[in-house]
Amino acid sequence: MSEKQAVFTLVGGRVKIRRGIYNPTSDAVWLSAFAADVRTKDILDVGVGTGGAILCLLAANPNIQHAVGIDISNDMLNECAQNAELNNRDIELINADIMSWRTSRTFDLVITNPPYFRGTPAHHNAHHNSDISGWIKRSVARVKPRGTICTIVDTNVVGDVISVLDTCCGDITVVPLFSKKQTAERVLVRARVGTHGGTVIYRGLDMNNENVLRDGLTIADTFSTLGQKC
Repeated sequence: MSEKQAVFTLVGGRVKIRRGIYNPTSDAVWLSAFAADVRTKDILDVGVGTGGAILCLLAANPNIQHAVGIDISNDMLNECAQNAELNNRDIELINADIMSWRTSRTFDLVITNPPYFRGTPAHHNAHHNSDISGWIKRSVARVKPRGTICTIVDTNVVGDVISVLDTCCGDITVVPLFSKKQTAERVLVRARVGTHGGTVIYRGLDMNNENVLRDGLTIADTFSTLGQKC
């Protein structure tokens, strides 16, 4: 396989990914674009996979000083390490299950693209049959007081996510993402731990928006191009 075939890029070529057992989708780019609006110096990616979201976020935010990824799959982590090296990024990788990870570590920002699909697992065992409410609770537990959690989920489970966040977070921000359907397919959700601000739901964005996928704009900057604020 040639180098051109073996490697593809995200956000206009700023992130390189080796083709492997799991290739990041646009969900990773959207999540990073949403998280990039948060000022932070340390981050945790829960379910880091092969590194799509965390690498896009590092490309968007040069001020991040420490990046950590956790995943239950050693195979995923091995490929993530290769992708980090390919992009000259330093990511601390931890092989553990977020549902049972014993640690006192907390972070300014936690991002996660949780396993929201139901049914028969794919060969890489990603994105299938997990307790979404439990996953979000465990992810929130790794956020520092007044820190931020960002996630992208399928619309079928967004109610589970928000119901958890509403018990311990404020300043909840919701951005629906649409494709050709009249109903949203994915939803971006962001919240701050221990604050009490209300929930804001923004007008949806097109999932094929080139400002995000090609140019690597943050969600706030993308809304600005549309004459809106986020």
